[in-house]
Amino acid sequence: MTVSHLLNISDLSISQIKKILALSTQSVKTLNTPLQGQGVAMLFEKPSNRTRHSMEIAVVQLGGHPIYTRAEEIGLDVRESVEDVTKILSGYHAVIAARVFKHSFVERMAKVSTVPVVNMLSDVSHPLQALADALTMVQHVGELCDLTVAWVGDYNNVARSLSEIVLISGGRMQLGCPVGYGASDAELQRLRALGGSIEQSNSAQDAVKNAQVVHTDTWISMGQEQESIERRKIFADFSVTQSLMSNAQQGAKFMHCMPAHRGEEVSADVFDGAASLVIQQGHNRLHSARGALAYLTGAKK
Repeated sequence: MTVSHLLNISDLSISQIKKILALSTQSVKTLNTPLQGQGVAMLFEKPSNRTRHSMEIAVVQLGGHPIYTRAEEIGLDVRESVEDVTKILSGYHAVIAARVFKHSFVERMAKVSTVPVVNMLSDVSHPLQALADALTMVQHVGELCDLTVAWVGDYNNVARSLSEIVLISGGRMQLGCPVGYGASDAELQRLRALGGSIEQSNSAQDAVKNAQVVHTDTWISMGQEQESIERRKIFADFSVTQSLMSNAQQGAKFMHCMPAHRGEEVSADVFDGAASLVIQQGHNRLHSARGALAYLTGAKK
């Protein structure tokens, strides 16, 4: 039997994405608790607020029992190899979900696991965030195939997964990144092969032009604290302010995966303003996690 995993958005087809989003909007009662009486292993090398809470509640809503495990409790490739841990846990649980520093860890898990592996974040991608982003845009802006979506800032794991889901859906991505912090030529070529259209510039103003949605993320991600002074200088012209939003399409919405730093990557009046969808986006982390888990555990027809 082939086991389905969720490591990257690019692993999914447009029909699979639509199915997950449809499941995300279904009431809990109609999903028939596919995890009833089963466990879900949740391995966290990196701490989290939204990911942990949304995933744990999603598992419970589907009838399962989430087991949260910290890095020091399991020691991937320190106390035990990734493969040994995965082989044992897949005998206990219906799903293994992992939030890791190295994307290679979830890839290695998927190779030996007999149950679905879910990437709760890696250095390469954040598929659960992208599903929540897509759900939010569809609910509040329009179908992804009709949207121009801007990303302002570092081309990081969140930007990569967002770009994938927009492009697979037939939409347009516009990246605005400082020199040296954007997608490589090879990465842009890979993204263009997914569908839709994508352009990249070193200008935040160019990136948001005609965009219906403007996304950003923190300038300093977990593990980059030593670079904070330098990164604040480099990204100073990539703050999403009301002035920048005025270059987007009239009525454009603002999104941020959080945690946010008002006064840095986004001004307080944008983050807390009428155009902001950040709270709805955060709440949709629960619904999209439930949809993804329901899909992976049998609600595919």
